[in-house]
Amino acid sequence: ELVMVYEFMRTIRRNQKKEEKLTGMIPKGQESPFGDFPKDFPKSADGSGAGRRQLVMRFGASTLTPRATRNEPLPVASPRAVPEGAAPPASPAGETWRKKSTGTGGRTYSTSPRKEWPEVKPPMAGAFKPRRVVASDFRRFYDRGDLPVQILHTATSNKIQWKVDIDKLDYHHYLPIFFDGLREKEDPYRFLSVQGTTDMLLQGGSKILPVVPQLIIPIKTALNTRDPEVVTVALRILQILVRSSEMVGEALVPYYRQILPVFNMFKSKTKSTGDGIDYGQRKRNGIGELIDETLEIFETSGGEDAFINIKYMIPTYESCVLG
Repeated sequence: ELVMVYEFMRTIRRNQKKEEKLTGMIPKGQESPFGDFPKDFPKSADGSGAGRRQLVMRFGASTLTPRATRNEPLPVASPRAVPEGAAPPASPAGETWRKKSTGTGGRTYSTSPRKEWPEVKPPMAGAFKPRRVVASDFRRFYDRGDLPVQILHTATSNKIQWKVDIDKLDYHHYLPIFFDGLREKEDPYRFLSVQGTTDMLLQGGSKILPVVPQLIIPIKTALNTRDPEVVTVALRILQILVRSSEMVGEALVPYYRQILPVFNMFKSKTKSTGDGIDYGQRKRNGIGELIDETLEIFETSGGEDAFINIKYMIPTYESCVLG
């Protein structure tokens, strides 16, 4: 389902990833299969780089105006202004000077009109603004070939292919790495991390519970990006994590203070359609609805202390168990 949504969004917004890379919102990939080029290596015929030309085409050349070099002469100062009708005396250096009592210097008042200063509005806090996504450990390990996964290209769609049996994987090592890749927004890292995490959670069983403390930092990092695309994926994975094994819901209760602050921010972010119909709700991409579903799963599987801890972090939450 997520793959279909990603392919549809890539069709209608073809240059989204390029724009996010140019603005620094998502990390750039390697410049070659063997790594990045040296810094002094010219990346194009003119030595300016292709990224520079794209940045100029999108944001204009004013931000990349070249500066004067050391060999260029400095600009010569223009002669000073002289009132009309006055014959300025020529100085030995060839400069002209103002006549006596013709300037405005030394006066105790100003004859210039009052300058109207523009009204400065208070800046926006940007609480809901997406943050910059930093390259994950999953990207680094996959580029080095240290992960036992690869993409299986078929006639209809791409699938994940495991090089080893999932039951034989070390969950303490691999599961936090796959969780760290949930914040990736570029394929193949996004597809492999989301599908690989889902497969490991569905087949993990009792191996998942001891690894829960190591999953908190990757989950918190993905949620703190505040990117709707990344937060939606993290919420779906959290639902699968809680349902994957017994006692996982109770094991997450002590870590609600790290996870739920972002829930409190986006809980009311729902689509208001009035008396219309939202035909896209079948995709389950609404952050507000996903947060409500996730909190209800936390309460029902978190034990008797789950509700009071959720209520402490999200005061507007209403219990789905208590009457």
